[in-house]
Amino acid sequence: MLALLPDRLVTGLCTAGPVGTWGKAPGTNGTLVGLALYTVLFFPLGLVAEALLIAALVALAIPICDEGERRMQKRDPGEMILDEIVAVPLCFLGLKAQLAATGQVWLFMLLGFGLFRLYDILKPFGIRRLQRAPGGLGVVLDDLAAAVATNLTLHLLLALYRTALGT
Repeated sequence: MLALLPDRLVTGLCTAGPVGTWGKAPGTNGTLVGLALYTVLFFPLGLVAEALLIAALVALAIPICDEGERRMQKRDPGEMILDEIVAVPLCFLGLKAQLAATGQVWLFMLLGFGLFRLYDILKPFGIRRLQRAPGGLGVVLDDLAAAVATNLTLHLLLALYRTALGT
């Protein structure tokens, strides 16, 4: 089905239009788009709706990134940022009520942004091995793992924050 779509549409989805080609840090651009997506689309949703929407976006992103790799004739090209975009909402899954309770939502969202970039760049905890999966699965899987690591780290930091405040 995706093979029938024009190159420009497939690569445009993979690169979020021109955003993936801006500057020297396209992954950071994709993370910013993902953070905006989370803020506008995901933040108002309940937990189940968030999880379902994340699953749906990931299910769409894998074949799109797979087709994008073929069209761009590159393995996980840097300008392909759809993987970051769909992974970022996972960074904050299950944290909304806790974030709101701190009164520091934006502080923790910026922290999540930084942690995600760190985990996505360094690829610790075996995340690098996930990138070796074939096609779009490998493109998206390592970013999902970085998002899970970010989510767990934020849960831990929020628990420490609340303990320090005695709440």
